[in-house]
Amino acid sequence: MKRVWFILVCMVCALAVQAQLPKTTLKDISGKEVSTDTLSNQGKPFIIDFFATWCKPCNRELDAISEVYEDWQQETGVKIIAVSLDQAHNINKVKPLVDNHGWEYEVLLDPNGDLKRAFGIQTIPYVLIIDGQGNIVYKHQGYTDGAEMELIEKVRGLQIPQQQ
Repeated sequence: MKRVWFILVCMVCALAVQAQLPKTTLKDISGKEVSTDTLSNQGKPFIIDFFATWCKPCNRELDAISEVYEDWQQETGVKIIAVSLDQAHNINKVKPLVDNHGWEYEVLLDPNGDLKRAFGIQTIPYVLIIDGQGNIVYKHQGYTDGAEMELIEKVRGLQIPQQQ
C-alpha cells in the first residue's frame, strides 16, 4: 500500500508545473551579491518568503515561522530565505528589524523589485516552496494566523517515505 501511495504522490508531483527560479542578482544584508538561480539547500526543500518592513502580516508570518523554525529544520532540514521588497530608501530598516525580531533566516534584499517582477508578485507576504531539485512546487500569498502550519505540511509532503 505504501508503494501505491508513493507512486500516486510522485505522479501528482510530476504533473504539477515545476518552474525554476529566475536569475536575478540580489544582495544579502551584509552586502554580498547572491544570484537567485543558485539558491539551494543541498538537496532539501527551502522556502522563500517575500516581505517588507512596513507589512504587518509579513512580520506576523515571519515571527510565527521563527517560533517553530528550529523544529522544522530538525525534522525536515528546510531552510527559510526571507526576501525584503523594501525600496532603496527603506533598505536600512531591514537589518534592525531582522535583528530585533531575532529571525535566523537568510535575508536577501530586492530594492528594485527585480525578483518580485520576475514572479509577478502583486501582494505580500508571498511564499514559495522549492523542492530539493530547485523546482517551485507551491505558491501562496497573504497570511492568516496558523497558515505557517500549511507550509510545513507541504514541506513534509516532499519528503520521501522511509522504508519500514
